[in-house]
Amino acid sequence: MAHRMTQLKPEHCYTKAEVDRLIEEAIDEAMRKHNRNASLISMTLGLICLALFVDGLLRILGVIPPFMNLDVNVVDGIIDKVESEVLKILR
Repeated sequence: MAHRMTQLKPEHCYTKAEVDRLIEEAIDEAMRKHNRNASLISMTLGLICLALFVDGLLRILGVIPPFMNLDVNVVDGIIDKVESEVLKILR
């Protein structure tokens, strides 16, 4: 079987400058998409970390009740210590 060679027509080909421009545009678009996705992921993770930090802080301060009977409230212990130390000094 003989294969026929088709003639390449200039209107069906890209020049080197056009190929370079297309590659640059593709890279720019990929970088924009990557930066957008990375920013969204970072914002989400940051918000989750901040929310967990605030939750823990409020539980330590006793504003939010204990979770699963794990009492991490330190304010009562600090108040008891301060009262006992201050009472010793005042007597």
